[in-house]
Amino acid sequence: MKNKVFDSFDEAVADIPDGASIATGCWGLASLSQNLIAALKREGARDLTLIVHNIIPIPFNLIPALSSIEDQIADLTLLLPQLKKLITAVVGLQILGAGAFLKPYVEQGLEVELTSHGVLAARLFAGAAGFGAFYSPIGLGTILEKGKEKRVIDGKEYLLEMPIKPDYAFIRGNKADKLGNLVYKGVYREDHPAMAMTAKVTIAEVDEIVEAGEIDPEEVVTPSVFVDRIVKVPAGGLGSPERGKTLLSKLSEMEAVRALLFR
Repeated sequence: MKNKVFDSFDEAVADIPDGASIATGCWGLASLSQNLIAALKREGARDLTLIVHNIIPIPFNLIPALSSIEDQIADLTLLLPQLKKLITAVVGLQILGAGAFLKPYVEQGLEVELTSHGVLAARLFAGAAGFGAFYSPIGLGTILEKGKEKRVIDGKEYLLEMPIKPDYAFIRGNKADKLGNLVYKGVYREDHPAMAMTAKVTIAEVDEIVEAGEIDPEEVVTPSVFVDRIVKVPAGGLGSPERGKTLLSKLSEMEAVRALLFR
């Protein structure tokens, strides 16, 4: 039986090459694979394509209460210098300057492909299901239709959308057994099941690893066949529930920030 449990996050991402494509969740910090992101930053692969629903920088420089926790969080902006292409539905927040933080990277050649949340989810599922492509009405008359084939079906216009099949998926799970069966918790689930199904290699960052047979099959969301590597988040470490609670207590007076970062 293949050993899917890795001792470290660095070991789990060590073979990710330049030019790889990576899908990951990011619906607030809770669903982000912070340890895998930090390890990939250290590993240094370049010219990457990142597929994610949101990329929103944490405003450490604007909110004094955040400055004391900057070294306790790893978010996707760490990877911007290593990216060749970004596929996403949301870039920044209007109240934080929208996508201004991306401008320097775009000027240096970063390609940004904008989509919608629903279309991105459907493209990931299409990749998992082996669909060649599909037609969607989302984005007609907007910048999202640029360069896409149009077709009229039953009198209605649609855009052709291509499936997404990333090389790697970074998955944030709550519990895994040693075979790789995954259980999620709340927002951890996000689009991770589809990402795990469509990626060539799925790496799961989880709070707990148990023996095979200890997870009720009815609780499994992502079966082991779709998971290749598992790494346990150290108690109190980066991205752990314990650290999340500590950070929340420091931001308890800032309800808007709490809602943004820790949904």
